[in-house]
Amino acid sequence: MRAGERVWFDDGRIGGVIERADGDGFDLLVTRTREGGALLRADKGINLPDSRLSLPALTAKDRSDLGVVLPFADIVALSFAQCANDVEALRAALAERGAADRAVVLKIETRRGFEHLPELLLTAMAQPAAGVMIARGDLAVECGWERLAEVQEEILWAAEAAHLPVIWATQVLEGLAKGGQPSRAEITDAAMGVRAECVMLNKGPHIVEAIAALDDILRRMQAHQTKKRTLLRALQAWSTAAPADDGSPVGAAVVRRDESHPVRQAMASSSD
Repeated sequence: MRAGERVWFDDGRIGGVIERADGDGFDLLVTRTREGGALLRADKGINLPDSRLSLPALTAKDRSDLGVVLPFADIVALSFAQCANDVEALRAALAERGAADRAVVLKIETRRGFEHLPELLLTAMAQPAAGVMIARGDLAVECGWERLAEVQEEILWAAEAAHLPVIWATQVLEGLAKGGQPSRAEITDAAMGVRAECVMLNKGPHIVEAIAALDDILRRMQAHQTKKRTLLRALQAWSTAAPADDGSPVGAAVVRRDESHPVRQAMASSSD
């Protein structure tokens, strides 16, 4: 770690810049927090987007935990996967424990993991079953909020090309799950999740309502999009066949094509 590099805590709620670093530690100048300050609680994440750390994704405790959970788990998710060696280490650990056939999910949540995504996917594809999680909380902090939309699109493209399933994760319908009322932006974000095979919700007192809402949103969106391809189906939300207040459900009527309309005739003449 070097002076001038950024450090973020708690999903970017507290940020700072390293002023001095040596073998014993570093001094950090906090440069961003909410007005009035913020409380940094235990067990919160730390992101070092500018530091080139060579820490293994699979720790000694992870290896110990594998022995406990493998008899009960169908899938093993690898957090902070950053290079092919991280995936190889997990595959070797699974093989040592007689679980070489277990499915693996790579959590892409660091800038280095995104930069090495092709080699990560190729290595994971050697496993009988594998997938990708777009962990957008850490990923946004690592790559920058302004780049998150582009980064998650590129991960979707790469995973689709590799024929690997994707988990759309972090803060999906969080306002609904925790407070009982979603924001407008949350609805659009949840609808974007239809391009993945799985959408992850966080816990909250209204989680049952959030699951029902997500199910309804995704079922509607499945008629419009599959993976990264727009279906361009015939729109049925408007109709001249019946008045809007006749009690029929929205989208129940079919739009009629009027060949006598001046615009339609002009288009036909142009194509001729």
